Amino acid sequence: MKKVLFAGILLCSSVILSAQSITEKDLQEIRSSFKLDPSTKAIQNILTTNANITANALNHDLQNQIDHYFKYRVNVKGITDQKSSGRCWMFTSMNVLRPSIMEKYNLGEFDFSHNYLYFWDIFEKANLFLENIIGTSKSSFDDRAVEYLFKSPVGDGGVWNLYYNAAEKYGVVPQEVMPETAHSNNTRQMIGLLNERLRAGGYAIREKAAAGDKAQDLRLEKTTVLKDVYRILALCLGEPPAKFTWRYKDKAGLVKELAGYTPQKFYKAITPDDYSPDNYIMIMNDPTREYYKLYEIQNYKNTIEGINWIYLNLPNEDIKKAALASIKNNEAMYASCDVGKQLNRESGIMDPAMYDYESLLGVDLSMDKKARILTRQSGSSHAMTLIGCDTDLGDQPVKWEFENSWGAGSGNRGYLTFTDKWFSEYMFRLVVHKKYLDAKAVDCLKQKPVQLPMWDYMN
Repeated sequence: MKKVLFAGILLCSSVILSAQSITEKDLQEIRSSFKLDPSTKAIQNILTTNANITANALNHDLQNQIDHYFKYRVNVKGITDQKSSGRCWMFTSMNVLRPSIMEKYNLGEFDFSHNYLYFWDIFEKANLFLENIIGTSKSSFDDRAVEYLFKSPVGDGGVWNLYYNAAEKYGVVPQEVMPETAHSNNTRQMIGLLNERLRAGGYAIREKAAAGDKAQDLRLEKTTVLKDVYRILALCLGEPPAKFTWRYKDKAGLVKELAGYTPQKFYKAITPDDYSPDNYIMIMNDPTREYYKLYEIQNYKNTIEGINWIYLNLPNEDIKKAALASIKNNEAMYASCDVGKQLNRESGIMDPAMYDYESLLGVDLSMDKKARILTRQSGSSHAMTLIGCDTDLGDQPVKWEFENSWGAGSGNRGYLTFTDKWFSEYMFRLVVHKKYLDAKAVDCLKQKPVQLPMWDYMN
C-alpha cells in the first residue's frame, strides 16, 4: 500500500516538476507586448475609472436593429416572478400550462402556488439524498459519488422532469391556496440550514453503517432527519394543504368555487391527458456528444420513484423546426439556455454580437459551442417559456421570444427576445410534444439511453 501511495506522489511530483515557471525572458516578452499607445491609454483610462466592462463593450451598431414583434406567438398572459430563488424550472413548467387553465376556467389571470410544490420538491430531494447516503455508506468519503452528494444535499435547481415527478405525486394548487412566503421568495438561508442538518444526518447514517447497523436502523435515523426537514420547511413555507376550496372570479365577473379538492385532483383536472414523458420529450443540443442518441443522467430526479433526466440530442436545425411547429400550433414549451451570455438586460435582447469585448480589450475571446461546454465556459443556467418566433419571407426563423420569470420590470416587460444566431449558440434544451419531431427523431426514442453520471457537465 505504501509503495502504491509513494508511486502516486512521485507521479504527481513529476507533473509539477515538468511544468515551467515564468522566466525573466518570458516576462520581458509578455510585458513588451503591451503597447501603451494613445488609443490603448484611452481604453485604460475608461476601464480603470468605470468597473462596468459590459456597458463599455455594448455594440452600439446593433442597437435598435432588433424589435420585439413576432409573426407567430403563443397566446400567453401575465408575467411571474421567482424572486431570489432557483425555481426557474418549476415556474417555466407551470407557465407552459397556465394559458390552457385560464381558457378552461375563463380567467383573466391565473398562477400556481409555486410554494406548495417547492415544499414537496425539497422534502423529496432530502429523502433522495439520505437514501443515496445509505446506498453509498460502504464507500469512502473521497469516493466521487459520496463527495458529490455531500457537496449539495438539496437545492432549488432542476429541470422539467422534477416538476413532473413532484406534481404527479403531490398534485398542484392555485396560488391563493398556499401563497409565497419570505423564504420561498428568498431561499438561501433556509436551504443552507437544511443542508447543514442533512450533512449531519448523512454523517450519522454513515457512522451507524460503519458500526454495523442494519438497513432498517439506518432508515430509522433517516426518518428522524426527515422530521426535522419537514419542521424547517413547515416553519418557513407553511404546511401544505391536503384538501382545499378555491374561490375565483371569471372574466364574466361570476364568482365560482372548486370545493373540497385535493391537490392531486386539481392536477388531474388542469393537466392534458397526454402530459407524460412518453409524449413530451426533452430535446437537447449538445455538440460534444453524438446526435440522434438518447442520454440519461443518473440520479437526476427528486422522488425515488420518479423519472431521471432523459434527453434526445439533436442538431439545432431539428430543434428549431420542432419549436416553430409547436409555436404555430399555439403550444408554449419549457426551454433552458445560458441566459447570461450576450444579454442586454435593459432592452431584453440577446444576440452573439451584443457586446464586443474583443474590440474593447484587444483580445480574441472566440470559442465554438463545443469548446465552451467542455471548458465549462457555457452551460444551461436558466429555464424560460419559449412562446414566439419571427420568420423571414421564406418562413425561416429570424428571432425568438421567451416568457421569463423575473417579473414584469425585467427585459421587455418580462419577455426576452433573442436572435436565431443566439439560439444556435446558447440554447440547450426544450420539452416538446413528439408530434412536432420528425420521423428520424421519433425513431430514436426507442433507443436504450446512454447512461451519464450524476456529476455530468450537462447537469
